[in-house]
Amino acid sequence: MLFRLPGVYRPQRDTWLLAEVLAGRKLGPGTRVLDLCCGTGALSVAACEGGAGWVTAVDVSRRAVISTWLNSKLNRRTVRVVRGDLVDPVRTLRFDVVVANPPYSPASDDSVRGRGRGRVLGLAWDAGIDGRAVLDCLCVAVPELLAPGGTLLLVQSVLNGVEKSRTMLEERGLRVEVVASEHVPFGPALAGRARMLEERGMILPGQRTERIVVLAATDVGSRAGLRPGSFDE
Repeated sequence: MLFRLPGVYRPQRDTWLLAEVLAGRKLGPGTRVLDLCCGTGALSVAACEGGAGWVTAVDVSRRAVISTWLNSKLNRRTVRVVRGDLVDPVRTLRFDVVVANPPYSPASDDSVRGRGRGRVLGLAWDAGIDGRAVLDCLCVAVPELLAPGGTLLLVQSVLNGVEKSRTMLEERGLRVEVVASEHVPFGPALAGRARMLEERGMILPGQRTERIVVLAATDVGSRAGLRPGSFDE
């Protein structure tokens, strides 16, 4: 069971799909893990349970930071929890694994209101008109945080353009592959915006499911050997 303050993103299937991928990785006492957009800290706790010896969690929401800290204590795990905007608090550090379940729900406008008090009051999932306001920032910034051979594990919906994420990460020298994929019913945020998404042509009329994927983007220092193809299927 996880403690969650009001307004903090409730772990859903995207969280657990990412946790399953993380559980399949070899983590040890020397493994440095970063949980970006940590929310309740579910992935931080999962990293600790998987054997990672050094786990840092970051979120811009004060309530998310409190929730993560409390959940680490309730589960008797050691997590360094930091409040800050995306990678700002950890720019000078390097990590072996970065996990990220960022906001990716398309919003009514392009203002990223999921910051400060707005985020606390229930907009933790808003991510601009196309749902990429946070994804784009992560794809640019995270490669610089990876240790040699380090990997970003990123979950998102195909509604937000998985191909764009792949391209942005490859352009920064990472090898990218889809390591998990699943069709799921719309969560509360998307279900409440289905008509808006239909009007924008982002979903088919009556569509109430989406495909979520986990991308593994690994630092290899070169784009050699990358396989062409689209993930937006």
